[in-house]
Amino acid sequence: MGLFDLFRRTRTADPAPRSDATSTSETTHDTQTTQTTTLRSTMSTLTIIGAGNMTRGIATRALAAGHTVQILARDTEAAAALAGELSGDVTTGPVDAPIAGDVVVLALPYDAALEVAGRLGQALAGKVVVDITNPVDFATFDSLVVPAGSSAAEEIAKVAPEAKVVKAFNTTFAGTLVAGEVAGQPLDVLVAADDAAAKAEVIALADSAGLRGVDAGPLRRAQQLEAVGFLHMTLQGTLGNTWSTGVKVLGA
Repeated sequence: MGLFDLFRRTRTADPAPRSDATSTSETTHDTQTTQTTTLRSTMSTLTIIGAGNMTRGIATRALAAGHTVQILARDTEAAAALAGELSGDVTTGPVDAPIAGDVVVLALPYDAALEVAGRLGQALAGKVVVDITNPVDFATFDSLVVPAGSSAAEEIAKVAPEAKVVKAFNTTFAGTLVAGEVAGQPLDVLVAADDAAAKAEVIALADSAGLRGVDAGPLRRAQQLEAVGFLHMTLQGTLGNTWSTGVKVLGA
């Protein structure tokens, strides 16, 4: 069981039954104390590398769930400024600072995410590393730049072979993550990974943050997820360029 899954279970667990002889005030006080102590003991730290809008969105949701967030970025002033705008337990530092979280989100453009993953190397060993990128050719905005038959997530896994790479959050926009929903519906976070425990950890993170984590299969499904993410981006031109839409799986 991962830390985020444990946190989710703790939040939904009923307090232990009390005897009839216990006063109402004691029950209320003791239950609140027990819940607070349990929540604190299972709090999880999420490390996000990057200080842009997606970091803002993912951090907002994680902090709303009570998680601690560590933001690491090349631009430490931007990271500190962003942290100052967030509510909750946030720390910041440079990219090469010690990683506090067992789950690390690469909230960077694809080229930068690939470079950072390769450079950090051993620091990511054993970590759940979440790739959120859509590797779009921004010169033409008409294709993806990864090799045929591969994906950004699979390329990142090659340069960080000891990390547990997970694809997630690439079909959600930053603004919708801040809100946590679109049209009253919680956002779907489509999650693909080869490591079952790592996948479950990210799904639990999404669920704890008020989103809906959806198992999208093995890491090779990242190829299709990135195509969906790219399509979602290109649709914005015909949908008013609000960047406030969501990809939702219904009927399940």
